[in-house]
Amino acid sequence: MSRLIEVPGYIRFWTASAVSAFGSQITGLALQILTAVTLSASATEVGLVSAARWVPYLLFGLVAGVLVDRCRRRPLLVATDLARAAVLGAIPLLHLTHRLNIGTLCLFVFVFGVLCLLFEAANQSYVPRLVPKELLGAGYARVEQAGAVAGSTGPLLAGVLIKVVGAPFAVLVDAFSYLVSGLLLASLKTPDPVPDRSARRSLGSELREGVAWVYRHRTLGPMALTSHAMLLFNTMVSTVFVVFALHELTIGGFGLGATYACAGVGSVIGGALSGRTAGRLDVGTTLVVFRLLAAVGWLPLVLAARGPWALPAVALAFFVVSLAIGVESPVGVGYRQSVTPDRLRGRMNATIRSLNWGMVAVGAPLGGLLADRVGYRFALCVGLSGALLQALVLLVSSTRQARVTDALESGAAA
Repeated sequence: MSRLIEVPGYIRFWTASAVSAFGSQITGLALQILTAVTLSASATEVGLVSAARWVPYLLFGLVAGVLVDRCRRRPLLVATDLARAAVLGAIPLLHLTHRLNIGTLCLFVFVFGVLCLLFEAANQSYVPRLVPKELLGAGYARVEQAGAVAGSTGPLLAGVLIKVVGAPFAVLVDAFSYLVSGLLLASLKTPDPVPDRSARRSLGSELREGVAWVYRHRTLGPMALTSHAMLLFNTMVSTVFVVFALHELTIGGFGLGATYACAGVGSVIGGALSGRTAGRLDVGTTLVVFRLLAAVGWLPLVLAARGPWALPAVALAFFVVSLAIGVESPVGVGYRQSVTPDRLRGRMNATIRSLNWGMVAVGAPLGGLLADRVGYRFALCVGLSGALLQALVLLVSSTRQARVTDALESGAAA
C-alpha cells in the first residue's frame, strides 16, 4: 500500500470505493430481510428480486461496454453514484406510503442494476488510468480488501439497524454512501482524456470486437467462461442459503449478519494474501487452486443441520469461499486489465461482467425454484456440484498456463 499512497488520486478513489462498499453490505442484508420477512416472499420471489438486480447485465451489458469506451469515465462514475443514491433513497419512501411490494421492489432494483452496470464497467477501466501497470494487481487487491473489511462489519451493523429502524430504512445508509462516493470521485484530478471520436465505428462492430477479444484470447477465454459458470452456481447456493438459514436452520437475521461478517473476514485475509500468493504460484496456478477451494468450501453449508452447530457450519463455509475468492479475484482482474489494450478495456470488462452477473439473474430464480419444488438441500447440492465442475474445467484449460509475463508482453505490444 505504501507505493499506492504515492499515486495521485488513488487514496481518494480507494476511499470512495470503501465508503460505498460499506453501505452496500448493509443494503445487501437489508434487502434480503425486506424481501423474505417484511414482504413475506417465497424462495422463488427472493430469487426474482435478486435476479432483477442482475438482469440488466444480460440485457445491456455488452452495449454498456461500448458506451464506456466512447465516454470519459470519471463523469460517468460520478453520475451513476448520485443516481444510485436517489434510487435507493426512494425505497423507504415507498414503504412509508404502503406502495412497496415485490413488483415495485423488483422495478427499483432493476433500475439500480442498470446504474451499477454502467458504474462498474467504467470503474474497472478507470483504475489503469490511476495506477501504473506494475501496481495494478495491488491496486485492485486494496480496493477488494476495503470491501472485505466493510463486509466483515457492515452485516453486523445492518442487523442492528434493521432491528432498530427496520429493513427499508437501513437502505438509506447505502444511499448516503453513494452520495459521498460520488462527491469524492468528482474531486479527482487524474487525467481522463476524451476518447478519439475518429476511431469510432458502428455499435455492432465495436461490440463484436470486444466480445471477440475476450473469447478468442488464449487465457482470457477459458477464464471468462468458467467465471460465468462459477457465478451461476454460487448464486444458486447463496440465494437458497437465505431461506434455508431463516426457515430450516432458524439462525435468524443476526445469524445471517454473523455469517456475512465471517465472509468479510475471509475476504480481508484473502486479499492480503493475494499478491504474495500470485507471486509465488504465478497467475494460472493461483486461479486454478483457489477456484477449487472456493467450490469445495460450500460443503459445510450443504451438510449443515438445525442445532448449535448450524451457525458455525455456514459461517465456516462462507469464510472459506470468501477467502478463496479474495485471493483469486484480484489476480484475475489485474491480469485481464494488463493484457487488454486501453481502447478495449471498457468492452472487455463489460463483456465479462455482463455475463458473469447475468448468470446471477439466471441462478437466483433457478435456485429458488429448485428449493421450492424439490428441496433446499437438493438445490444446494446442485450449486456445489456445478461450482466444482467449472473449477475442474479451468484446471484442464489453457488458463493454467497464464503468467505475469503475458501481461507485461501484451502491455508492451499495446
